[in-house]
Amino acid sequence: MSGDSGYKVVEVSPVGEDTLERALDRWTAEGYAFQSVHFVMREGSHRPAMAYLFFLRGTPGKPGRSGDA
Repeated sequence: MSGDSGYKVVEVSPVGEDTLERALDRWTAEGYAFQSVHFVMREGSHRPAMAYLFFLRGTPGKPGRSGDA
């Protein structure tokens, strides 16, 4: 599979405010729009072991941009 698709999945570990912000800042600066975050939990812990950030290249379609006058 080619690496030039419109999607980007980023694994973040350890999970913390600073590591999440760095990943979000980096990939949005590269032109990706943030879509969602999914946390992987540890057994017996309230803290996530890792997080997956999902991005999509560019901004999803906006209403009114398809030739409206």
